[in-house]
Amino acid sequence: MRVWVSGRQVRLDPAHALGKGGEADIFDLGNGRALKLFKGADHPDYAGSPDEQRGALMRLALHQTKLREFPRLPAAVVAPEELVTGRGGSPILGYTMRLVAAAEPFARYAEPAFRRQGVAAAAVAELLLSLHRIVEEVHGAGVVIGDFNDQNVLVTGAGGGPAASGCVHLIDSDSFQFGPYPCQVFTERFVDPLLCDPALPHLLLCRPYTGDSDWYAYAALLMQSLLCVGPYGGVYRPQDPSRLVPHGARPLRRITVFHPEVRYPKPALPREILPDDLLHELSARFEQDRRGVFPRSLVEALRFTRCDACGLEHARPLCPACRPVPEGAVKETIVVRGAVTATRIFRTRGVILAAASAADGLAWLYHEDGAFRRESGAVVMQGALDPQLHVRLAGRTTLLGKGGEVVTLRDGAVASRRSVDCCDGAPALDCDGTRAVWADAGQLWRDGRLGRDLVGTVLQGQTRVFCGARFGFGLTRAGKLTLAFVFDAARPGINDRVKLPPMPGRLVRAACAFGGDLAWLFLSLEAGGKVLNRCVVIDATGATVAAAEAEAGDGSWLGAVGGHAAAGRMLLCPTDAGVVRVEPQGRVGTRRLCRRGPVAGGAEPCEGSAVATLQVTREFPDTEPFVHAGCRLVAGADGLYVIDAQEIHLLKLQ
Repeated sequence: MRVWVSGRQVRLDPAHALGKGGEADIFDLGNGRALKLFKGADHPDYAGSPDEQRGALMRLALHQTKLREFPRLPAAVVAPEELVTGRGGSPILGYTMRLVAAAEPFARYAEPAFRRQGVAAAAVAELLLSLHRIVEEVHGAGVVIGDFNDQNVLVTGAGGGPAASGCVHLIDSDSFQFGPYPCQVFTERFVDPLLCDPALPHLLLCRPYTGDSDWYAYAALLMQSLLCVGPYGGVYRPQDPSRLVPHGARPLRRITVFHPEVRYPKPALPREILPDDLLHELSARFEQDRRGVFPRSLVEALRFTRCDACGLEHARPLCPACRPVPEGAVKETIVVRGAVTATRIFRTRGVILAAASAADGLAWLYHEDGAFRRESGAVVMQGALDPQLHVRLAGRTTLLGKGGEVVTLRDGAVASRRSVDCCDGAPALDCDGTRAVWADAGQLWRDGRLGRDLVGTVLQGQTRVFCGARFGFGLTRAGKLTLAFVFDAARPGINDRVKLPPMPGRLVRAACAFGGDLAWLFLSLEAGGKVLNRCVVIDATGATVAAAEAEAGDGSWLGAVGGHAAAGRMLLCPTDAGVVRVEPQGRVGTRRLCRRGPVAGGAEPCEGSAVATLQVTREFPDTEPFVHAGCRLVAGADGLYVIDAQEIHLLKLQ
């Protein structure tokens, strides 16, 4: 595609795509600049959706004047620079801007796994103080952010260590509200319910944004980044079934995570780590409709410390998690609960970073006392935790990736270094527990008997790869292009005829679990103001076997992405209520993604042609004390391994 920037013709190459949002595609122009191209009504993401197509036409019409009248904003805001147009200077199709490179969306700071990799709570508090100042400066310029969410706040320079808080940037400023130009988009998790229609069973923006609504969103960002749970997280289970409301309607009823009948999510940090005055302010914001500028003093007063006994970071005089332990008391190693026998096989004072199935059971990597260690306790590398470090395990080999390089460590020494493509900041690399598959300069490689073997060609920097014992799966997503493929574990060649359901919006996260001849692909997609999780089951030929989707955080087996263990045609899923088993059931015709009523297991059929549904076929409630939605499961010959932040249990299920 060709566009014009200040009279200069520019060719947009999918290989230079940086990302995709709900309304635009982003391209790298080089020299620290990026180009944002608004999606037209003919964009593939809007195929079959007349409402989205009309919305695209309305946005483009609005931007014909809005971008020409854009106000001057603080330096922390990534604002439009040059207009991107068609030939002759019209219509306006987008704009150029400075590129915020090597950045993490603020959403990452709400992920427990990311936080455990060296992100100190004090550093998060510093980011929140910076963000508070930026919001005040934007308001001082007569502008309202409007669709203020955790994906349009970026953080740069936040490496490992307690002092590396980084710098905060606001993006997607073209949707900001000023003068006669309203912000017409919203994100369900951050939109002020006072601006939504209270008569609907879900959130729908029907009133203009205000400065107060920005501070509401700031409070939601603060809460989820400090506690790893948003104001309406958890699962609402009222004793009186007549009071049950859809998950998406909870903000309209002010049923928050503080409600006594909401089950607090296990992966979240205990709310008691925050001071009472901050908790009271959050409760008043989300339960009693308090508005106004969020008190900066509450954030400035946060003083986090790490408990010497349990390692919990908290901002209280005493650790809220520790209790007096009788002298000589020892936590049980083997626990029998109903039909489950749980054996704790490992515990660390540090943090477990990765685990994988191995020939002799389970392999894992953990960080303790300033060193990265394998399951034997052997040190593979000295150093501090780093949230930008990605880990894969292949037998006794440890692969550590950061940026465009992967280091292979074996027996405490560096065995090799290799360059690797990056996709959304993560190395295009995976392991099946024995060997690695990776992309480098647009070529897909795998470990072979005599070195590396070429698999095929992929789009450089735009491809994610996942590897199973029998076959692998890849996903390319750049601009208007979405391409899925499978490849054999032993033979060269790529089969790119995989047909996935439409993937509108921003891809927040992707994961894949392999079992036998099936790959269970998990996608977390943000579109239309909400985040939906999707599971698509694909066989080794590339055919779609089954599919389902659910709203993120709804408490079902698909409420979270990642952590699942596949065993052939079965999927074992961690939830806060224990392990559940999911299997393809029957076959259905084409389904549209407009119905929100759950089917068995809390997920619904995903749009596709003649594929099976995915349903819960068995629950294991006796596993509840040992499992939560944020842990990881690995199926082994001797049972089911449960990997948490600091412990590994082996469960034997009857």
